[in-house]
Amino acid sequence: MSPRGIAAIARDEPDREAIVCGDRRDTFGDLNADANRWSQLFAQAGVGHGDRVAVMLGNRPEVFAAWVGAGRLGALVVPVSYRFTVSEVAYILEDSQAAAFVYEDEAVGGQAVEGIDTLRAWANVDDPAWRRLPAQPASREFLGSPIIFMNYTSGTTGKPKGIARALPLPADEDMAPQPFTELWGWKPDDVHLLCGPAYHTAPGNYALAHLLEGARVVVMPRFDAATCLELVEAEQVTTSHMVPANFVRILEVDWTAYDRSSVRKILHAAAPCPVPVKRKIMEVFPPGSVWEYFGMSEGFVSLISPDDWLAKPGSVGRPMQGIAVKILDEDGNELAPGEVGYIYVSALSGFRFEYHNAADKTAATWRGDYYTVGDLGYVDEDGFLFIADRRVDLVISGGVNIYPAEIEGALAEHPDVVDSAVFGLPDEKMGQRVHALVEVRPDATVTEDALLAFLGDRLAKFKLPRSVELVGELPREPSGKVLKRQLREERLSASAAP
Repeated sequence: MSPRGIAAIARDEPDREAIVCGDRRDTFGDLNADANRWSQLFAQAGVGHGDRVAVMLGNRPEVFAAWVGAGRLGALVVPVSYRFTVSEVAYILEDSQAAAFVYEDEAVGGQAVEGIDTLRAWANVDDPAWRRLPAQPASREFLGSPIIFMNYTSGTTGKPKGIARALPLPADEDMAPQPFTELWGWKPDDVHLLCGPAYHTAPGNYALAHLLEGARVVVMPRFDAATCLELVEAEQVTTSHMVPANFVRILEVDWTAYDRSSVRKILHAAAPCPVPVKRKIMEVFPPGSVWEYFGMSEGFVSLISPDDWLAKPGSVGRPMQGIAVKILDEDGNELAPGEVGYIYVSALSGFRFEYHNAADKTAATWRGDYYTVGDLGYVDEDGFLFIADRRVDLVISGGVNIYPAEIEGALAEHPDVVDSAVFGLPDEKMGQRVHALVEVRPDATVTEDALLAFLGDRLAKFKLPRSVELVGELPREPSGKVLKRQLREERLSASAAP
């Protein structure tokens, strides 16, 4: 059997190619040595089992080295978006109680560390000091342990919460089989294309899973449709993980000019894929290669093969083996097939989670052995799951979750703003775009552009509204709550009118 895990592969095949990124081609020996250097840096600061190591890097080989280095001490990895502002990064560092932090943007990362009492080490990845550390592991106790992530996801309050799981157990140098690798049939001779941000749960985890099997990972620092297809042809890519926004851009270029015959599996998720787009992208890649699944940072739910999707267009499939799905109403009653309700999911054995520093949210999420993140959907008579709404008020743009409450909170800080309603509207390329209706004070002189500039200092660029509408008064329920759903439906109807 082929060795599993970076350490074992580097031991047996140090010259095996691991990561391709532009002109750079790192071997498993290179990756293993860099992971050991990061473990040395973290260990020198006293980082150990159960500590959190935050990593805010773009798509580059070092992101995997830092993750693996933290895992070699039994620490949890906290991926941080490189698109976050200083205050957003500082919140993650503080809430996670990070003991170490790796970043590349000095203007953001360098400032975010100020006042974080738990930090014992932080390093700019482009500072060569860490590369001079010993290339041997600081500890051999966790060399074959899986890397455990504490990803952050936001809820209706807009404040991100860490998804905490069981700590890694010590393991020998050779890593045990990974359940998702076996599910998808990834092999050491695969070539995986990373075309989404590594800090996102699925793109990063799936790329890492390929490395742990000895597969080669081709890293795209930024997605570009033509470059994506060029890499598929040049590197003979066999697998990738994409979102519908990637599909839309690929369909805009002359995809017939590129050889795609090496591809055997394209996974997609993160956002609803319009049926016409899905049908067209199935023509781009070889027959039987485009698979869809449904899940969230908290856990995996269902998957659907190309043939099943063609028979059930719009479905996200049946629950994967070992997982059960229930559709419940507000009172917890199970609904009949075809009835829309909250999607409740059972966790895989050993994958139960809680929200870090959020006992109330954890309790509200779980109902016995089943959890929900607020997604709405239904199951048909054949057991196929359909998503009715990807969480109340949640905006998914280009596969990225954007939480209106966070934007509304930032708008409320402006002295001319009375209240606001932020929601998603359809967008041909991104799936959804953020729209903001803002109730301003009667004597206000603020403009839409001024509000966007105000938000730009408080929120990451991808969260900013693409359109702003100033109004004198927002409609409300008797309780005073803004009628956001009504506002959204009105604008949807207006856009659909001839």
